[in-house]
Amino acid sequence: MARPLSKVAPQWWDYTTLDAEILEDAAKLTEKPLLKLSRPGFQVHYYETLEEFYLAEALEYVQAWKQATPGKPAGICGPIGPTEQLPLVARIVNALGIKLHDAHFWGMDEWVEGGKPVSITHPLSFARADMELCFNRIDRKLVMPKQNIHFPTGDLAAYSRSYDDVRCVVMQGGQGEVKHWAFNDPPRRAGNWKHDPPPPAEYRRLKTRVVDLHPMTVIQNARTSGGGYVAGVPTQACSVGPVETWKAERVSIWQAGMHDNPFGMRLTAWMISRKLPDSSVPMSLLAEHPNVHFHYYRPAIGTVAAEMH
Repeated sequence: MARPLSKVAPQWWDYTTLDAEILEDAAKLTEKPLLKLSRPGFQVHYYETLEEFYLAEALEYVQAWKQATPGKPAGICGPIGPTEQLPLVARIVNALGIKLHDAHFWGMDEWVEGGKPVSITHPLSFARADMELCFNRIDRKLVMPKQNIHFPTGDLAAYSRSYDDVRCVVMQGGQGEVKHWAFNDPPRRAGNWKHDPPPPAEYRRLKTRVVDLHPMTVIQNARTSGGGYVAGVPTQACSVGPVETWKAERVSIWQAGMHDNPFGMRLTAWMISRKLPDSSVPMSLLAEHPNVHFHYYRPAIGTVAAEMH
């Protein structure tokens, strides 16, 4: 049976093209069953306050960086969205006097305009956010060398190779409304993928690259970062790929309810727990990664029900 067209963007794949039974099963999840989706290789965590949530996220940076040594450098790949953890990271490093000289950081994505990554002066630049919210706030005696900070803005092949040269202890991420991590969006419904989305094994061969963004992603970023001004949001981005993600020892997804909705936060956990990878829901491919953690701000889990406002 042919898969349905997307209800949102008919020329694209996305979660609305899934079998109705998967969508219905995910929608039925309440807090306790969601927590019980944990299995070997996939763990679900709840936090009762936003303070605890973002502190725990910040501590992943510090814990990864403390493992770095001159002979065995180590680091973390981190997102923009959320960003609330970044000032906390700088504050912890400064307060504890942690030297980051052998530590590394990878920014996971960056906007693209006119075929080129935007400069750090662009108002939406992710590199700019990382520097202003975190690295420029770290004491100069402690901060890592500039060459240890990797952004996907120049030689993307060199960026990809750096995951072979340096141990990536953890790759953090948020979850977008199109169910991506970084900008690993679902593909267009065209060419070889007109009737079915790419098989998971095919999608997992994608490295750091320039991505065409799903319309849902553009609208989401206009809402969260641009006051709703869709015209000001690029339609392409550089993104870390599944290839680099599978080189990370742990994948850690943080969901405070700001970037996705109650249904979406249930759907990907359900698919990962039940090992139902489908490239129309890129986050679901993490069902095949050996060490994935989903972190939720519990009050944001909410309910999946009709509500009139």
